[in-house]
Amino acid sequence: MKNCIIASTSTLHGGEYLEYLLPELSLHFKDCKEILFIPFSRPSGITHDEYTAKAALAFAKINKTIKGLHEFENPVEAIQKAEGIFTGGGNTFLLVSQLYKNKVMDVLAETVKAGTPYLGTSAGSNICGLTMQTTNDMPIVYPPSFQTLGLIPFNLNAHYLDPDTQSKHMGETRETRIKEFHTFNSLPVLGLREGSWLDVKGDSIILKGDLSARVFKQNQQPEEVASGTNLSDLK
Repeated sequence: MKNCIIASTSTLHGGEYLEYLLPELSLHFKDCKEILFIPFSRPSGITHDEYTAKAALAFAKINKTIKGLHEFENPVEAIQKAEGIFTGGGNTFLLVSQLYKNKVMDVLAETVKAGTPYLGTSAGSNICGLTMQTTNDMPIVYPPSFQTLGLIPFNLNAHYLDPDTQSKHMGETRETRIKEFHTFNSLPVLGLREGSWLDVKGDSIILKGDLSARVFKQNQQPEEVASGTNLSDLK
C-alpha cells in the first residue's frame, strides 16, 4: 500500500529545512532507522554530498539517519532495500534525467507502490505525478522522457502562486502556464501552495496543511479544494 507525503516545499519562509513537516515525518518514518536520500536535483548546484548532509541535519532532529543514493554502487538494490525514501527538491529536469541515467525510475515507482514510506518535496513531489511537464524549473538538461513515477493519477504544480493583481510583473502566471499545458494535454493539475502536502495512503489522497489547493482541468474553470479533501477521484 502506498504511503507517501508529497509536499510543495521543504522550507517555509523564516523556517529551517523541513522544520514544519518534522512532526508528520516522525510518524511517517516511525519504523525506519535509516532513510535513503535521493539528492539528484541539486538545488542551487550544490553537490550530492552537501545536499545529503543538509537532509541528515534535519532528520537527526527526529533521530533518523540519512544515506545518499549516490553513495551506493548498486542504486537499484539500494532502493529495493530502503526502509524509507526521501527525494529532495531542486531542478526537476536534472532529477528526472539522473533517475533515468541510473536506471531507477521504474524500480523507485515499484518500491513506493509496494509500501516503502516515501517523502517528496518540490522536485521530489513533481515526480510523483504522471509526468514532470508542469514543473516550474528551467530545462537545464534534457531527460529521455517526461514520464515520472505515477504515484498519483494527476500532475502537480509545486510552489503554486496565485496571480498578484498589484504586481507590475508582466510575465506569465502559474495559471497561464498550466492553461498552456492543457492546450496539448488532458491530465488534471493540482496547484499545491507552500506549506501544503498530500498524504497518500493506498488509493486515498488527502490534502493537508492550512491552505486550499487549486485544481485545473482541461477546458474547465479552475476550482479551489479545501484542506482535508480526498483527491483520489481527480483523474
